[in-house]
Amino acid sequence: MAVKIRLSRHGKKDYAFYHIVIADSRSPRDGRFIEKIGTYNPNTNPATINLDCDKALKWLNCGAQPTDTCRAILSYKGVLLKKHLLTGVRKGALTEEIAEQRLNDWLEEKNAKIQEKQEKLLMEKNAGKKVIIEREAKVNEAKAALVAKKRMEAVQKEAEAKAAAEVETEIDAPVETPAAPEEAANA
Repeated sequence: MAVKIRLSRHGKKDYAFYHIVIADSRSPRDGRFIEKIGTYNPNTNPATINLDCDKALKWLNCGAQPTDTCRAILSYKGVLLKKHLLTGVRKGALTEEIAEQRLNDWLEEKNAKIQEKQEKLLMEKNAGKKVIIEREAKVNEAKAALVAKKRMEAVQKEAEAKAAAEVETEIDAPVETPAAPEEAANA
């Protein structure tokens, strides 16, 4: 029986989610499998991979052949490197401590790269938000200036109307002249 490490598709249409499974090569893609060893979600950036590395290594040592995508996933998680280092230990090329140290160094470097990518994506997202906020601020300033201009024009029109009304009332109102002293005495 040829055993494969492959992906089994799940999830909605246009939103794929995969289980990483150990299956007989003759069984259908989403059909029967021997064991589920992890999940793979390519919809996130970077892709989310949950993998039981020990089970994957056990199946690789038993002769399971990964598909191309699964080989990339196993390489990404360090399973293939661990298998390579354990082969070197078995052959006597290096000690277990050295192999473990090399694997840990590689994993730390890989995690640092992943963390750096996540920070870069977050900064780009925040920079995009900042640009949008700046654009909105400019639009709001332009609207505020337009509203202030309209208010100023309304105030000026109102002041002109008051001035015109005052002038009109002054013209229409009878002008009272002070009475002559003779008329005041007669009264």
